[in-house]
Amino acid sequence: MLFKILICFLAGAGAGLGTGFAGMSAAAVISPMLITFLGLPAYEAVGIALASDVLASAVSAYTYGKNKNLDIRNGLVMMAAVLAFTLVGSWTASVVPNRTMGSFSVFMTMLLGIRFLVKPVMTTREAMTGVSRKKRVIQSLICGSGVGFICGFVGAGGGMMMLLLLTSVLGYELKTAVGTSVFIMTFTALTGALSHFALGGAPDVLCLALCVAFTLLWARIAALLANRASPKTLNRAVGAVLTVLGAVILGVNLLK
Repeated sequence: MLFKILICFLAGAGAGLGTGFAGMSAAAVISPMLITFLGLPAYEAVGIALASDVLASAVSAYTYGKNKNLDIRNGLVMMAAVLAFTLVGSWTASVVPNRTMGSFSVFMTMLLGIRFLVKPVMTTREAMTGVSRKKRVIQSLICGSGVGFICGFVGAGGGMMMLLLLTSVLGYELKTAVGTSVFIMTFTALTGALSHFALGGAPDVLCLALCVAFTLLWARIAALLANRASPKTLNRAVGAVLTVLGAVILGVNLLK
């Protein structure tokens, strides 16, 4: 019992920090931890991770929105494209022979973390708002379609890809990029969690409750700290969190 609580605490803390600081999907942290150390079936572990992601992303999005670091309008456009093309990607994966690429999101997490440490995102809010509405909508649709398809086909990496595209392609400043990312992840995680529980049945209730609670707590703490930090400090924090989490997840995967 104590071991289960400890694993859920560590998984929730890592997932919450990743969500609150960098818009990272909780599934990338919680799933391998529950599978490796508690022996949960992969499908059940992913369902618990997605359920944990819902409230953590929602409270993070609320915190970023309260601090005016959330682009709801374009976030809705991107979310629609992500959800639609996730279905397309899932269907494609079901008919095309494809090896699981679980390590994809792990290496992406580490590389993105190093990227924020080496080359911080210092875009200003003024520069971000200088892009025309039409161009932003088109970019959001294209990027959302790409993220959704890859998530559906590969099954991982959505939060990280959104953060990368929001900062590198759409030119968002970092806080708004994270806020918009967790806003989108709230609904994608909810959709995924409901489908997992509907198809796979009820999960381990204790694991679910602990992971949801710990992820929510640490996501709230991380989001509050992130919104008070300077852009330079936030870049360093995001880079450090992603790099460390990527290394830890890689180590956990190797133990499987």
